[in-house]
Amino acid sequence: MTSVDGTGAPRPVSASVAEPFALTGELLPDGLVIVGRDRRIHFANAEALRILDCDESDLVGRALSEGLPLTDKYGRDWWAHTDPWNGLASRPGHREKLLVAPKGQDVLVTARYVRADGDHTVERVILGLRDAEARQRAERDQATVLSTVAHELRAPLTSVTGFTSSLLRRWDRFSDEQKRLMIETIEADATRLTRLITELLDISRLDSDSLNLRLGPVDLHALLTTHVVRYELGRSTGTVDLRLGEAARERGLPQMWADTDRLEQIFFNLIENGLLHGAGKVTVTLDRGGVLGDAPESVVVEIDDEGDGIPPSDREKIFGRFWHGPSNASTGLGLYVVRGLVEAHGGTVLVTDRDGGGARFVVTLPAGLPDVVGS
Repeated sequence: MTSVDGTGAPRPVSASVAEPFALTGELLPDGLVIVGRDRRIHFANAEALRILDCDESDLVGRALSEGLPLTDKYGRDWWAHTDPWNGLASRPGHREKLLVAPKGQDVLVTARYVRADGDHTVERVILGLRDAEARQRAERDQATVLSTVAHELRAPLTSVTGFTSSLLRRWDRFSDEQKRLMIETIEADATRLTRLITELLDISRLDSDSLNLRLGPVDLHALLTTHVVRYELGRSTGTVDLRLGEAARERGLPQMWADTDRLEQIFFNLIENGLLHGAGKVTVTLDRGGVLGDAPESVVVEIDDEGDGIPPSDREKIFGRFWHGPSNASTGLGLYVVRGLVEAHGGTVLVTDRDGGGARFVVTLPAGLPDVVGS
């Protein structure tokens, strides 16, 4: 390993500085740069070279200020600002900082100062480098989440505050029909807010594995029947159609042990998704599953719409957080919550094509009661 002297001629770098780090440094997942007491770079591992987008000759053997001229977010020379060799003798290094590398990329840099036992002079500066792309992507995702949540909360809140203000100030000026319409709008927007907040809380619980299910016996046919009736009361009759599959008609449905409230949430989101993004009516088919061979018994629910369907390339994406496709007509939370709640029950959910066109969501949930209950 070589360096250069003041005249630019090559000169050897102290092997005692670089060699102890050569093997171990290449095993590290982060970038590693070693600077000697002569303020020259003595070692850089492969990950550091990748992060800085340079060759070993661009770093090793060169003065620190020339080979690795880092700047902070204000454009200041980082080495002139921090000056490891002339600062306080008690400084052990510096914590992770977001700095700008020579080629303009953002880099996360930490430093450890190795000092002599006697006079505490800095003998080596050990730099850890990390690519900042993942952190910046996470920060962008967080900003997107906050922006989406703020937008979704603001719209119904604006409606609620607007109508309530109008009713309080001009109550006598509105007819009974107008008052009823405004109150119904307030109720609908308040329900939308409640649902959004519930979904956000569920996402937090799902991501932290802290979701609790209140399990008990469930009559899924009765639950879906009640659900469909609610839609028929609020929409044109026949918008949502519930039917039993062939196996369910012949042998009935097996018993289920699940969380009733969570099942309502699952199928509300799926039916609402079909009504929002599909066209025509939504058909819900309830059937038995796992009746062949040794497959465990299950309940299968198919939710069909008459829309344009979902391209195969998007069928996994739609279950991601805040993914709403080109229409931008929803929060992108519902299907993410659906998958999380279905999997929490030990089931699966997938999307495919409906016979005759449109999308078909297939939810498979385990059937049967716990042994202690069944006995």
